[in-house]
Amino acid sequence: MLKVGLVIFLFVLWLMLSGIFEPLLLFLGLLSSLSVAWLAHRMDVIDHEGFPIHFSLKAITYWPWLIWEILKANVDIALLVIKPNLEISPVLFKSKVSQRSNVGAVTYANSITLTPGTITLALNDDSVEVHALTVGAADEVISGRMDRRVCKMEGK
Repeated sequence: MLKVGLVIFLFVLWLMLSGIFEPLLLFLGLLSSLSVAWLAHRMDVIDHEGFPIHFSLKAITYWPWLIWEILKANVDIALLVIKPNLEISPVLFKSKVSQRSNVGAVTYANSITLTPGTITLALNDDSVEVHALTVGAADEVISGRMDRRVCKMEGK
């Protein structure tokens, strides 16, 4: 099933990037996708978790939420810069990681880093070390909303 999902993903990606729908080129694109999947299998470069297609489908609701969080954090950081008396109070803290897969944990850590005002410093098995520019940004991570959203996307 893993290889079928990878072939489908590669072929759809090829279709989107090429935009060519002539029969010969469609066949060559499919052949290329099959070849890459076969080579990846032979070289043993496909990880143990496989191709997380369930993330792709549930990401449809996660990405708009994350973009909204990024926009809100951008406004907060812009206001900090514009204000003459900067209210920057850096915080270094650890937050729990509830995801059950490596892909989920990395998605959570990257989501924290993508949000302005916070950056992931280290990702461990059960926690993530975060630097936040303000106490408000730290509280947002500590509240666990993003953690729960990633868990929901993961199917937990």
